[in-house]
Amino acid sequence: MRIGCGAGFAGDRIPPAVDLLERGDLGVLVLECLAERTIALGQRRRLQDPGHGYDPRLRARLSALLPAAARRGVPILSNMGAANPRAAGVAARTLADELGLNDLRVAVVTGDDVLDRIDLQAPALEDGRPLAEHGPIISANAYLGADALIPALAAGADVVLTGRVADPSLFLAPLAYGLGWDLEDWPRTAAGTLVGHLLECAGQITGGYFADPGHKDVPDLADLGFPYADVGADGTATIGKPPGTGGIVSRATVREQLLYEVTDPTAYVTPDVVLDLSGVTVEEARPDTVLVRGAVGRPRPGTLKVSVGYHAGHRAEAEISYAGPNARRRAELAGEIVTARLAPTGLRLRADVTGTEECRLRVAALTSSPERADDVCFEVEALYTNGPAGGGGVRTNVTDVIGIVSTLLPRDAVTPRTEILETAHARETA
Repeated sequence: MRIGCGAGFAGDRIPPAVDLLERGDLGVLVLECLAERTIALGQRRRLQDPGHGYDPRLRARLSALLPAAARRGVPILSNMGAANPRAAGVAARTLADELGLNDLRVAVVTGDDVLDRIDLQAPALEDGRPLAEHGPIISANAYLGADALIPALAAGADVVLTGRVADPSLFLAPLAYGLGWDLEDWPRTAAGTLVGHLLECAGQITGGYFADPGHKDVPDLADLGFPYADVGADGTATIGKPPGTGGIVSRATVREQLLYEVTDPTAYVTPDVVLDLSGVTVEEARPDTVLVRGAVGRPRPGTLKVSVGYHAGHRAEAEISYAGPNARRRAELAGEIVTARLAPTGLRLRADVTGTEECRLRVAALTSSPERADDVCFEVEALYTNGPAGGGGVRTNVTDVIGIVSTLLPRDAVTPRTEILETAHARETA
């Protein structure tokens, strides 16, 4: 089975995914577009408007992909549902009808939102402090596993939209369903999870995040191709990319991605399996083709990780430029002035100067209120006439800061549900 990755984050490019779909001879396409902070921001948008909260690029991405996917019979799985999977499903259903794809079946997987089930006195995994001490909690989303997605595939869905699902699980689900694996067959579940972990960041494994000129040169990054994996019934996988695209798939790119975000290579915990990567082998079969095998799996944990978003304050960012002779010293003096004037407030400031002949001062602070954040911005703006000579180009910005911590929840406290959205009706299955 050939499975491809058409997005590695919410801001990823769209054309490489279209090319992968058109020329990659795929069996399924996965779009991994959700990060911890992304879903918390989505929850905030949903609170402001119940019709929002899903990936704002959903329409643009699916508009480009759905016609080719429907023509080629390639299912698309994505976590673009973010904080509002059902609204995302309705948007996708509407788009499909506009494109004349009236028979397209859109599935929505929910159940990851567990805000009403977490214990606010439970310790955060990161620092051991009770969740409630971090600030007002705005979201709590459990990492669902592959078992939550398989009912949608079994129902014949052409598009599956989810909220918080573990990244590798988006890939494991169609592999397990398509190849007939039992999710409690730990060697195969481990192999499928390894494939998902390798593909989940799209262009990272084809050289994008790998590139470092003069040290790790990658050809034609402007036309970076996205990856696919050919996965056998035993879980052995071959990683590649469409011919003629930029980038590179090599032993080095695969090994870097193998260890990406892995704290313990012998026990990488996912909702589906505890993955042991220590025996994985990576072998270059031919140019831009790498054979991967050797994952070992142990039974999945009895708990699910929960990503908890909280309001952590307000960030002030203000910048001003200085140019010409002695520009750097004038910029440094400007930073000293702002720091001195704000010292009585007790705010923790960061003042950085970049450049030499043309310099940019950036002042940043995390504050408890938007009013205090505005104070930082006003002080930088006042440098126009009250600071060193030649300041210009002031830009200021105040944003809410979303913090993220994690906790655990018993698996049986989370109930995934699948809803099929068709042209004339919807139906729900547990």
